[in-house]
Parts: sequence; C-alpha cells; structure tokens
Amino acid sequence: MQIVLQRDSLTEKSTAGELFLDGEKFCYTLEDTMREIPGRPISEWKIKGRTAIPVGNYRVTLAPSPKRARRLMPLLLAVPGFVGIQIHSGNTAKDTEGCILVGIWRENADTIRGSKAAYDKLFPKIQAAIRRREEVRIEIKNPSPG
Repeated sequence: MQIVLQRDSLTEKSTAGELFLDGEKFCYTLEDTMREIPGRPISEWKIKGRTAIPVGNYRVTLAPSPKRARRLMPLLLAVPGFVGIQIHSGNTAKDTEGCILVGIWRENADTIRGSKAAYDKLFPKIQAAIRRREEVRIEIKNPSPG
C-alpha cells in the first residue's frame, strides 16, 4: 500500500494537506508547523513536539501506542530526528506532537474535523494491507513552489 501525504497549506500554526491511498484521495491531514530547512541539520530547525516531520518516504507498521491505552496505531519508522510518529485523530496542531492527524473535512487552514471517522476508515485499510504482508509506505511531499 502506498500512502502519499501532499502538503498544501502552511501557516504559523500548522501544516495542512491531503492523504492519498494508492493514488486515490482519501482524507485531509494536519501536522505541526513545517520548519524544515533543506540542507540544514535537523537540530537547527526542529522544535520537539511542534515540528512537522521531514519530507521523505517512510515504512508504516502497527505498534501499541504508549499514549493511547496501548492500542495499535500506525507508526512511521526511521524518521530522521523523530521517534514515535503516529497517524491518529485530532483537530488542531495542539493535538499532533509531531504526528499526522487525519480528518474528513477542513474547517479552516488550521483545523480539521471528522477526525475520528477518518481514522476509523484508515486504520482497517492499513491493518488489512499489513495482514496481507504488503509493505505499507507513506511519502511526505511539500507543496510545489510557486
């Protein structure tokens, strides 16, 4: 399964985007503020719990969440400078702590809604792919310049 997160809106508070599953638009996303400075070390731009992850292509697995009653959650592996990056529900950047939030619609540039419904549709798709022994990957892309 190939997941693509295409970021499209950057504000002082958050980074919004759209999530695609195997090429089909699936839902909206919200992350912390994008602070990445290409070519500069992560230590120069990362603020713990308040920074969107770097662009890249990451393997996704399921792992028990220490913050969510140990229930299985999608977890991104080998994200440079970050640990414990999950995909989960939430509405604003205050809910992310560096993770990726999913939602059915955007209320505004810094808020998504229908988050639990989006997550409840996404999780079984990831879980089924993993059970079929498919590799699940997510590619994070920044907005095109211009």
